[in-house]
Amino acid sequence: MIRSLYPKNRMAASPFGAWFVLDVTVGDRVERVPFFHGGWGKIAAAASTQYCIDTWSPELIVNLGTCGGFAGKIEKGTIILVDRTIVYDIHEQMGDYDAHIAHYTTRIDLSWLGEHYPQSVVRGLLVSGDRDIIAEDIPGLAEQFGAVAADWESGAIAYVARRNGVRCLILRGVSDLVGGGGGEAYEDMNIFIQGATEVLTKLVAHLPAWLSLSLAN
Repeated sequence: MIRSLYPKNRMAASPFGAWFVLDVTVGDRVERVPFFHGGWGKIAAAASTQYCIDTWSPELIVNLGTCGGFAGKIEKGTIILVDRTIVYDIHEQMGDYDAHIAHYTTRIDLSWLGEHYPQSVVRGLLVSGDRDIIAEDIPGLAEQFGAVAADWESGAIAYVARRNGVRCLILRGVSDLVGGGGGEAYEDMNIFIQGATEVLTKLVAHLPAWLSLSLAN
């Protein structure tokens, strides 16, 4: 969807996704920023994150994307500034479940951002799993982790960035809601498309300001 905002930028191919480079004005300088579409799910997210790190040696990985919100816990359109990720779809039956959950829990250092953010955000946890949110799982995820939203990729991206010692900024907007009656977008993809377009348009518009915080610190 971000690609549709820049239709004139030539796409390049890689084994792990397509990408293009955009000149972004950050303060009084112009930064050449690669925009990479890494695909969906933890496998694609981990592989493409490592590819980006190996290819460009970035000082900062920025993940702009969407997430599903838990109805009654968060409002549609809310931008989550992620400071912790948990991979929740681990079903361990031979070892210590809590230890395995802890292994794939990543705390993201955001101290460099300071206290004033370029846009309205809710700072907090995001849980990730290779599945759309199942309505029956919501009470358990809320009780066990304090989760209010979930996605497919952020846990893998944060994990790989931390392993490489690369600063990571994850901004995910709530494109649609899931509640006791199911997901509003599950039977109408247009709801997701509309929500995702609105969220990503806002995130891209504020990206230069977020990047300026990284350059300043």
